[in-house]
Amino acid sequence: MALLPILCYPDPRLKTIAKPVAVVDDAIRRLVSDMAETMYDAPGIGLAATQVDVHVRLVIIDTSETKDQLLVLINPEIIERTGSQLCEEGCLSLPGVYDRVERAERVVVRHLDLDGKECQFEADELLSVCVQHELEHLDGHVFIDNLSILKQTRARARLAKYVRRAKASA
Repeated sequence: MALLPILCYPDPRLKTIAKPVAVVDDAIRRLVSDMAETMYDAPGIGLAATQVDVHVRLVIIDTSETKDQLLVLINPEIIERTGSQLCEEGCLSLPGVYDRVERAERVVVRHLDLDGKECQFEADELLSVCVQHELEHLDGHVFIDNLSILKQTRARARLAKYVRRAKASA
């Protein structure tokens, strides 16, 4: 396993639309392992392959308290959305930036697992938010794209301040 570098906004590679995974093989399983190590180390609760500069439709999520329930979504798609909720979100590609985003309250997701088998599940609350957030990465979006222009400007300023502080303390 290896830690992977996480792209930081506004890196233009974050705008790349991911291609479907053609075959679930050992290379994909190795990528999942490396992404999991990277996500847990960051620490985060979700990571899309796009964020580590691999542009395939692959997302990992672990919203558990114990960080031992890794959910792997290969070629995921949301097939149903219901309700709405407003949740504060952050992103490993936008360190230090948090804001409230409106998302569906419940989603139904179809995906492949690590064996290439088609699966489907329902998600609500935090898992629903995380799924929607990570799948947006696969389509070349980051969560601040959902904010008003004023909030996007504030988020960029917070990110710049965070980056300056990180460089000063390094």
